[in-house]
Amino acid sequence: MKRYFESYLVDWKNRKSRKPLIVRGARQIGKTYTIDEFGKKHFSDVIKINFEEKPEFKSFFKTNDTEDIIMNISAYFGKKIVNGETLLFIDEIQQYPEAIVGLRYFYENMPGLHVIAAGSLLDHVLNDIKYSMPVGRVEFAYMYPLNFFEFLTAMDEESLVDYLNNYKLGMKISVPIHEKLLKLVRLYYFIGGMPEAVSEYSETKDIISVERIHESILRSLEFDFSKYGTKTQQEILVTILRYIPSSLARKIKYVNIDPDKRSDAIKTALKLLQMSRIAHLVTNTSSGGVPLEQGKNDKIIKPLFLDIGLANHILKLRLVDINDLITISEGSLAEQFVGQQLLTTEPFFLDTQLYYWTREAKNSNAELDFVTEFANKIIPIEVKAGKSGTLRSLQIYMKEKKLRTALRFNTDQPSKITTDYDLISLPLYLAPLYKNFVE
Repeated sequence: MKRYFESYLVDWKNRKSRKPLIVRGARQIGKTYTIDEFGKKHFSDVIKINFEEKPEFKSFFKTNDTEDIIMNISAYFGKKIVNGETLLFIDEIQQYPEAIVGLRYFYENMPGLHVIAAGSLLDHVLNDIKYSMPVGRVEFAYMYPLNFFEFLTAMDEESLVDYLNNYKLGMKISVPIHEKLLKLVRLYYFIGGMPEAVSEYSETKDIISVERIHESILRSLEFDFSKYGTKTQQEILVTILRYIPSSLARKIKYVNIDPDKRSDAIKTALKLLQMSRIAHLVTNTSSGGVPLEQGKNDKIIKPLFLDIGLANHILKLRLVDINDLITISEGSLAEQFVGQQLLTTEPFFLDTQLYYWTREAKNSNAELDFVTEFANKIIPIEVKAGKSGTLRSLQIYMKEKKLRTALRFNTDQPSKITTDYDLISLPLYLAPLYKNFVE
């Protein structure tokens, strides 16, 4: 399965300024598989240390003497570890936080050795780590489920990816191609981007098997809750996990999640889900210029889920007829789809934060789905589930912030409309390339 993250790993391998790399991301999004494939293709040998499968490997890292560590690993595997030729891959590193701290010594004492670490729930470990973090001695990268273009490639539709990568605004997309791509977007709604689900559907075209995989993934996520929360927190975490898909793209009100639980308990549980990368909290910002972070309001947030396919599974929406299925969640699913793509458009070394804008005023409420930064400019984004829809909130925002360019995603053909500002309208399937058209 082709992952764009692999190209980032190749760049990391070839950089002179390279540091030990820690790959962060939710469970079962393909971290281990992608690093394994990268190692096979670009190194003479890969030595893999998995603390979850073999806890005894922890003894190798009880010292900060990197030569001693390498000598012991080499003796155990019966292989010589060679700088530039061997990839040392430490998987499930969250099981032994001391090894995270020890990565600094590989950078200081063995800079020629390629070292990658990965694991689930890493954000929890990094937040609670009791030792001195190796600041400036390691680098981070972030992985997500497959985006829509990776999904197309997995469905043997790479020619469509090439077609879209070569598309220029103003060109006409033929009706058959446009309709085929929209149908594939709808398919992505239900399959999602979790690698196991995508692989299963690609091979079998069996949606029931995909649903079984989705259920298994969700159960494993819930099982993880026992690792980082009290029993009460675990109950709240399950409640929120099941709540988010029904409230995608809507402002979170703690009382709606569980009126019997204290707001601070729900807030803490939400933070834990965010650290697990199961939920992404889109934060309100009042800023009309960069940085958006400056005007953020952490009290006004709306959720995106880890994956749109998992969200639909929780909602119990069944893929029966992809052309005729219309649900009351149509608009929120379109926003989840676009948000999921936006997360993957930033460089992999950035931990992407998404923002939106809202104004709550008597008889004059307004809300803009996303606000993003590009080339030191603010780009507002409106998402529509169909071909039409009012743009009142967008017009209010553009006038108030005095901006010149806005984006709309819908199911219509691409277009550009110039009035008081430039409105670039793109079909949903072009979301991964939005920067090309803004530029």
